[in-house]
Amino acid sequence: MRKPERFRRFLDYFTTNFPEPKTELHYGNPYELIVAVVLSAQCTDKRVNLVMPALLEQFPTPYQLGAASAEEIYPFIRSVSYPNNKAKHLAGLGRMLVSEFGGEVPSTIEELQRLPGVGRKTANVVVSVIYNQPAMAVDTHVFRVSHRLGLVNRTATTPLAVEKELLRYTPEEVVAKAHHWLILHGRYICVARQPKCGICPLTDCCRYYEVNFGAAPSKPLPPPEAADII
Repeated sequence: MRKPERFRRFLDYFTTNFPEPKTELHYGNPYELIVAVVLSAQCTDKRVNLVMPALLEQFPTPYQLGAASAEEIYPFIRSVSYPNNKAKHLAGLGRMLVSEFGGEVPSTIEELQRLPGVGRKTANVVVSVIYNQPAMAVDTHVFRVSHRLGLVNRTATTPLAVEKELLRYTPEEVVAKAHHWLILHGRYICVARQPKCGICPLTDCCRYYEVNFGAAPSKPLPPPEAADII
């Protein structure tokens, strides 16, 4: 199956079965989202959602966060991965939001990447989720699933290369949704160690399945039960 056909199959399935995907991070405004995404680096959304309420109660706006030291932030995020570095990033992020952006989260990838702890992936998430821009954030799930399905070439060995290929073949109006589709598929079905090919609805267009198990029937499989993906 050629790449455009794989994309068409992938997009058709999720557009039909999961038309309104959303991030699993809990947030109420742009500030809360960017803090959550910074904390989510190499950490589960579930863990981030557990620490966010107490963190936000103590530092409800960029002004309180920017006035705090890393040592004051650390106790609230000690259970996430790399808490020392992330505490430093959040303290610097709060200060810069206040000093350079008037307490508002900027809306461009270039400006966002100036903030401590904010790389291209985090910036793409923010502009996509908050500002509805056609940005494709490539995390480990997106990287893995796009390669396994055959949506990107094997030569796309960096997140930026994967991002460019996905944007090339994904219609602009569904880029933000496709980001979530890839993440959720990787989180619950196309998992890293033992992908759940037996319940995957995309085996008929999956390069990984074809290489490891042979060509799947061309007739699409029924969608998995909700319990399998939530």
